[in-house]
Amino acid sequence: MGEWDEKQLCELVDIGSSKRIFYKEYVPVGIPFYRSKEVIEKHNGKAISTELHISIEKYNDIKEKFGVPIEGDMLLTSVGTLGIPYVVQKDEKFYFKDGNLTWFRNFNNSLLNQFLYYWLISPVGKGELDMVSIGSTQPALTIRGLKGITINTPPLPEQKAITSVLSSLDDKIDLLHHQNKTLEAMAETLFRQWFVEEADEGWEEGVFPDEFDFTMGQSPPGSSYNQERIGMPMFQGNADFGFRFPEERVYTTEPKRLAYLNDTLISVRAPIGAQNMAQKECCIGRGVATFHYKHNNSFYTYTYFKLRSLMDEIRKFNDEGTVFGSIGKTDFQQMETVLAPEDLIEKFENEAKPLNDKVIENCNQIKLLEAIRDTLLPKLMSGEVRVEMELCNV
Repeated sequence: MGEWDEKQLCELVDIGSSKRIFYKEYVPVGIPFYRSKEVIEKHNGKAISTELHISIEKYNDIKEKFGVPIEGDMLLTSVGTLGIPYVVQKDEKFYFKDGNLTWFRNFNNSLLNQFLYYWLISPVGKGELDMVSIGSTQPALTIRGLKGITINTPPLPEQKAITSVLSSLDDKIDLLHHQNKTLEAMAETLFRQWFVEEADEGWEEGVFPDEFDFTMGQSPPGSSYNQERIGMPMFQGNADFGFRFPEERVYTTEPKRLAYLNDTLISVRAPIGAQNMAQKECCIGRGVATFHYKHNNSFYTYTYFKLRSLMDEIRKFNDEGTVFGSIGKTDFQQMETVLAPEDLIEKFENEAKPLNDKVIENCNQIKLLEAIRDTLLPKLMSGEVRVEMELCNV
């Protein structure tokens, strides 16, 4: 395998930004216009939540005079949340905000855009970005600073092999994420069909405690918190929640209120209504409540999707309170709901549980693959681990 070569980034790729677009040039419909926020959403594989546009005429004028992002170019967030890269995909049409984002284009034949992408999100690349960032209140990356960054790159065949290994892991992770969304949609459709569209007018009406036992969280003493995995994982609210399971960031040695395996978790302080499941016994702080079906604790699939069906009602409490929305024990006790027959609930559990369990299995597989990728990434980017050339087609 060849030697690695150290060069300044500006020797390998053109680094610049966009032409300024003014607020008055935004239009309701046209070519998408991205800021850091939208690029971070694209990086994370999420739908764009705030749509801004410029006119097709303005886009075409810029394209003709200065160029626009094309397939293979890369954008990097450069204000606020720094260093999040996004590689432009085929047939994408958009423009972007100057200052917020830095534009990498015209990669030369000794640097792959995907290699730079993984280098930027690795500890090696993040360390370099930290050294050239400026400002404390509003950190930023300047074009001048980025041009002066030094990057150590292997020969092109080894870059291909490295990116092939990492992208194959990312592709598997993305596939599992997509599969999870499909499985959840199938279970949700089944629930809606049986318990909403085909609901019997003769079903009994009741209140929330008729179906579910629930516990409102209570935060332990702050002195018991740690990030060294000592004690029990603790979840405080929406910020801890992931796709299905919360992320273990904080632990406590003095848990007060507990959730148990497969309980449904709901955030009950602003923002109210994020939903997860407990992956193990854990502590819940005052921003979380835990739920299970009172007549059969094993009916965790029905619990999860019934709570999801009530989420519009629960989220109304975001507008309550003087400063921050919250929903309390009394609110849940008084919440009205339709009580479906027990045999139908059991039938749903039997039908939907395999879908739900596959989501859980996929989440565990995603966590494993992410751990492998995150372990390999710094080793591959620093040259500590080398990849055989024949792996470039993995």
